[in-house]
Amino acid sequence: MEKDLLRVIAGVVYLSLLIVVGCSTDESVGTLIAPLESENSGLLQIEVLSSKPWLVTGGDALIEISNLDKNGAFKVQLILNNRVLEAELVNTGIKKWQVIVQGMGLGKNILEVKSAEETSQITIDNFSESGPIISGPHQKPYVCQTEEFDLAIGGTLGPALDNDCSIETRIDYLYRPEGSDVFKLFNESAKEYPPDVSFITLENGVTIPQIIRVETGTVNRAIYEIAMLHDPNDTEVSPWSRSAGWNGKLIYTHGGGCRGGWYRQGTRSGGVIRPEFFEIGYAVVSSSLNVFGQNCNDLLASETHIMVKEKFIEGYGVPEFTIGFGASGGSYQAHQTADNYPGVFDGIIVSSSFPDVITSTTFTSVDARLLHRFFDQSDPFTDLVGFNEEQQLAVSGFGVFPSISNLSRSAARVDPLYREGEVREYAGGETSLAALASQRATLREANGLRMTIYDHGLNIYRQGPSDISEPAIITRPLDNVGVQYGLKALNNGMISPQQFVELNAGIGGFDENLDHVSTRHRAESAAARIAISSGRVLFGGGGLSTTPIIDYRTYTDLMPDGDLHMIGHQFSTRARLINVNGNSGNQVMKIGGKWGFDEGEGDLADIFAQMDAWLMAIKNDPSTDVSQRDRVIEAKPSGLTDVCWDNEAVPRVKHVQKQQYQGDNLCSQLYPAFSSPRQEAGSPLANNIIKCALKEINWTDYDVDFNPDQREVLSETFPDGVCDWISGESESISYQGTWLSFGPSLVNQVAR
Repeated sequence: MEKDLLRVIAGVVYLSLLIVVGCSTDESVGTLIAPLESENSGLLQIEVLSSKPWLVTGGDALIEISNLDKNGAFKVQLILNNRVLEAELVNTGIKKWQVIVQGMGLGKNILEVKSAEETSQITIDNFSESGPIISGPHQKPYVCQTEEFDLAIGGTLGPALDNDCSIETRIDYLYRPEGSDVFKLFNESAKEYPPDVSFITLENGVTIPQIIRVETGTVNRAIYEIAMLHDPNDTEVSPWSRSAGWNGKLIYTHGGGCRGGWYRQGTRSGGVIRPEFFEIGYAVVSSSLNVFGQNCNDLLASETHIMVKEKFIEGYGVPEFTIGFGASGGSYQAHQTADNYPGVFDGIIVSSSFPDVITSTTFTSVDARLLHRFFDQSDPFTDLVGFNEEQQLAVSGFGVFPSISNLSRSAARVDPLYREGEVREYAGGETSLAALASQRATLREANGLRMTIYDHGLNIYRQGPSDISEPAIITRPLDNVGVQYGLKALNNGMISPQQFVELNAGIGGFDENLDHVSTRHRAESAAARIAISSGRVLFGGGGLSTTPIIDYRTYTDLMPDGDLHMIGHQFSTRARLINVNGNSGNQVMKIGGKWGFDEGEGDLADIFAQMDAWLMAIKNDPSTDVSQRDRVIEAKPSGLTDVCWDNEAVPRVKHVQKQQYQGDNLCSQLYPAFSSPRQEAGSPLANNIIKCALKEINWTDYDVDFNPDQREVLSETFPDGVCDWISGESESISYQGTWLSFGPSLVNQVAR
């Protein structure tokens, strides 16, 4: 391998920094400041491989120069900010050369490539490795947790080096003992392998020891981990010297959760010690801010994806492809980064999925809390017509009655005030850290830390001064004005007109502190506009339209205690894809499989093999006469289809069927999809409307008759009208596009 590396090194040339303010046509957006045209001219082309050229961090970048022959490589000069740099160019293909450019200053840097015939240049915007780049000013406070982070080799990282929670990057080695899944510490300077080390035979027939190289460091105030098979006795890895144990493909893992995910660095990543991935040659990467239970902010998660992948590429080279892999809160991140920042992930594999946290999850849990409060016999409602369990369930749309109270507790993620003495789920101000608990907002200390998804996303939802140290109003994209709870149950005869009237007159809403009020909660228009236009509400027509998606799940809709991870959320994502793209041909659903990697439960292993084949087919497709979306759909392996399994049959039966929402095929019977309170009120399956358009009450729209008194109460309940779901959002709001920035990068900056 050393000889191979020497063979491709052309020699020492002079090098300069690179910062492109260019943008390909699929990145154009309607923003305040859009990228300039590329400054490349003539034959010589300069490209930043490790990130977008306007989002470089840490002062270095992996650069590629094209159309430069071998003789020219010896003579070319590379000049960074008028300073000639000396660096090694590595030949990586026909007239293609790569180099790591180092020493960039903060801000704009000009890289020139001078040959005997011409000069080409590119501009690179460089930011601090601690961030931010696109998520807006860092939020404060921020609790460093390097002393609690669980290292793969055991122990912790020790104290942080600065206020950005930084640590020195470290490399550790583990090995897998024969017959065990528990890795042990490996001494990289050892002359011989441990006697119990296990070996693995790669696809090319080469047998190597199962030794894992783990890199741990910090970027964007997050702790990242990178792991792959690598024997330290071999050549050191670099962008041009791949480990013998790495197949060149990358998996980015995520952690779930949301509640309590604010103001903290986190004590774990999404998990990188994954023997099942190492065995098939993948490298694995993740970070602490890609665990939603530690950071419930999809924008900050996307920014971290960008910066961690940049770190990976600079150390190991450009992967063949990157798969985003995550369940629950991990699915938010995979969906939204794929849609809003295309190219970070080439394909995504998600489970227990939701489209996003702002709509499907929060709408459902807040509505459940309203219903739970209304139905709770301990509440001081008097003279009401009672609702039995069957009727309550019909109004909610859920599969089991306990889901009403279960999902009600999930509304804690939007409850900012801590109320001492309440049970955890209703106390508000959720955090597991003592340092934050002492600072949280309470009824007496209203100016304390407000711990919600909206306050954690203050750079998105704030109104007022842009300086986060200044007071500002945090707006909420949360609305139930005009929502007719129990509408379908009324028209189906499950509840009476009087029950419908009393339910909607009495259900009310929540104020900004999630305290109940008699009026409906009303989303500020600014909050709805920014949530939809910037991609906080999953659009589906950005990068996700050309991203292969495999969505698999274990069915939980009928769990006895209820569960938030309902299959309907999966269909909401599909509906959004269909609405904007005309079909969902790039999304595959698999329900009820045995989600493992061993011989007995290998359905997840099959998914990764199918995604691998899908991505490689796209990569190797030379056609240029069809759209990228059509190329993606046509490249899908013929055997990769919607399926479900009947696990009650012996042996289990696999049904290859298009998954249907509340359909009539076998899969729909085995795994029935239930709805939500908002869908039972008439909301479309996509569940992506924040502020519904309103229309006057039309008594002929109902399948029942109301008496004059009931009509009067409903007219008072809905003075502005009821939801006109067909008309959709109350205002015309358009998705601004991909690669948006909330600052400090000015390129593609969000228009408010």
